[in-house]
Amino acid sequence: MSASISDSAILLLADGTLLEGSAFGFRGTVFGEVVFNTGMTGYQEVITDPSYFGQLVTFTFPELGNTGVNITDQESLYPHLKGVIAREVNSKPSNWRSEQSLESWLDQNGVVGIKDVDTRALVRHLRKTGAMNGVISSEDIPIELLFEQLHQFPSMEGLNLVEKVTTKVPYKWTLPCPVGFDQRLAKQSDSAFCVVAIDFGIKRSILDRLVAHGCQVTVLPATSSLDEILRYKPEGVFLSNGPGDPAAVDSSISLVKELIEKVDIPLFGICLGHQILGLALGGSTFKLLYGHRGLNHPCGNKGRVEITSQNHGFALDPNSFRDSKVLVTHFNLNDLTVAAIAVRDRPLLGVQYHPEASPGPHDADHHFSRFVSLMAERR
Repeated sequence: MSASISDSAILLLADGTLLEGSAFGFRGTVFGEVVFNTGMTGYQEVITDPSYFGQLVTFTFPELGNTGVNITDQESLYPHLKGVIAREVNSKPSNWRSEQSLESWLDQNGVVGIKDVDTRALVRHLRKTGAMNGVISSEDIPIELLFEQLHQFPSMEGLNLVEKVTTKVPYKWTLPCPVGFDQRLAKQSDSAFCVVAIDFGIKRSILDRLVAHGCQVTVLPATSSLDEILRYKPEGVFLSNGPGDPAAVDSSISLVKELIEKVDIPLFGICLGHQILGLALGGSTFKLLYGHRGLNHPCGNKGRVEITSQNHGFALDPNSFRDSKVLVTHFNLNDLTVAAIAVRDRPLLGVQYHPEASPGPHDADHHFSRFVSLMAERR
């Protein structure tokens, strides 16, 4: 017997906090880790970013849906987060690029939402207590039963979610035609570098930036072996963003260790890929209290600051590297966590934030140039 559907909804957190609101998007019940994103734009990119797989995302901007949704702004084929938490939702978008309303699109894609929630109070609570599991429900299910099921739901810490989002088959990536809304995509080189991208949950905009900086990109599953990678004769290997606990992605850590030990080609990691690179270099990671998710995080070192786009709940421990050749090149200037690493005398670099800036500022786009320069030096 299925539960009845309601126009009201609740958000229940693992610590017993209960918030009431209105249902929007798909009606149902969904469990996940409750986090928050402070960006003022880019809700569609966030919703379709595979790095948010398994999460219920609170948007701090007070109104969602103003610009609707469109196919161009998607970071993947469909939404990957499990639920959306909002203050207000505009059901009548007004934008020349809009193709559909946010609410109808979420309903169509099975994403459960709750609105009319005091998101400011919720975020203040999460900043104090930390990100935690929660449940959104617009079904007539007893609170006691939801709370019982919630405590049986696994914690994000220790979860390997890469297998849920990685591609099953290899594919090549080329720039969309026409170029599209982002005019930066036009900067393509005549002599492309052969790059293999390992898909831990890769975003389309990252692939676009690699191609725009002169790379010919082949995307491979996270389950690929060293021999499968070398079959493409890459001049560089890219390690993508993705969801879950980096320390739980054992096979990929082992793969990157093999690449470092057996192949002298440039490696470039972003977000989860950066953390996996750090783990392969002997470092360790830890779970942040509530993570970094937003578009205005200052990162830098030695007087140079980049305003960056971020989305991660784990970070590298800077004191865990025994090899003195591993350098922390950038810090998050809000809390001094590791924002980027490199290796002295080796073509290895990792960036915790998102230099593709989708959504977000373009300050950090030069990291793609660094990767290309390393490959150019070895030609």
